[in-house]
Amino acid sequence: MNVAYLGLGSNLGDRAGYLSQSMQYIKEQIGDLRSSSAFYVSAPQGFASDNYFLNAAVEVLTTLTPSELLLATQTIERALGRSSKSHAGIYADRVIDIDILLYADRVVRTDDLAIPHPLLSQRSFVLTPLCEIAPDLVHPVLKQTVRQLYTDLWQESHFAFLQRL
Repeated sequence: MNVAYLGLGSNLGDRAGYLSQSMQYIKEQIGDLRSSSAFYVSAPQGFASDNYFLNAAVEVLTTLTPSELLLATQTIERALGRSSKSHAGIYADRVIDIDILLYADRVVRTDDLAIPHPLLSQRSFVLTPLCEIAPDLVHPVLKQTVRQLYTDLWQESHFAFLQRL
């Protein structure tokens, strides 16, 4: 069994409903959902949209490999109505987005998968909910805790609009 941390986001339709449904699918298809953060409202980053996001982070205990976990998250996204993933940094509105943030202390770099998530330390909408559920978790590449990454980002004033729901 391995512990994985997932970031969840939605900025279309019943955002809270999509996050809740994704958590139910995670329990059914990925493993034991051990912890989940509050929902946070955040402005879109990387693209223009009038639709604010709801974001959350979850901790899940799973027997899936990183590649199997990626396939499972993509299956859940499709089941909830997402038709395509963002590619080459081109983002768009979406009913659900599930990102693998961390997987145990593993570092994975393939054409399809990057763990830890390469933008984890730069995104307040990821670090805030992750810090809520796993503040002492150590990033396997940066060798800093999630709390340290959160504090560093805050001190650098790179926090975009973020509000706990």
